[in-house]
Amino acid sequence: MNMNVERIDHVGIAVKSIESRLPYYQDALGLNYVGEEVVEEQKVRVAFLKIGESRLELLEPTSEDSTVAKFLQKRGEGIHHIAVHVKDIYSALEEHKRLGSRLIDEDPRVGAHNMLIAFVHPKSTGGVLIELCQHQD
Repeated sequence: MNMNVERIDHVGIAVKSIESRLPYYQDALGLNYVGEEVVEEQKVRVAFLKIGESRLELLEPTSEDSTVAKFLQKRGEGIHHIAVHVKDIYSALEEHKRLGSRLIDEDPRVGAHNMLIAFVHPKSTGGVLIELCQHQD
């Protein structure tokens, strides 16, 4: 079965401060800042930078007990996850379950941009946190 992965939607980068890191991405790489959003459920502030069809997302924790804050404490700043856009997140999760993947989210939840998201544990992917995402119509 095909999970209908369409593209890389975004790469999430954990940062201590969006303000301190944003100039590099805008000035040195020339990426367009397209806004930001606070995702209360995940206790994170997200800045969006357009790169082709995809985005880079700078992730700044809004609470010391957020998963991004824990990531920063353990690993420091850097790539947090890679998000792939799927046509049907429910089918993609079922296929992961069938394949024996370890899932962080058994069911989708709402993330930034009101997208349905679910994470696949790095232990099933060779050490990379994978986010499945689907735009809601």
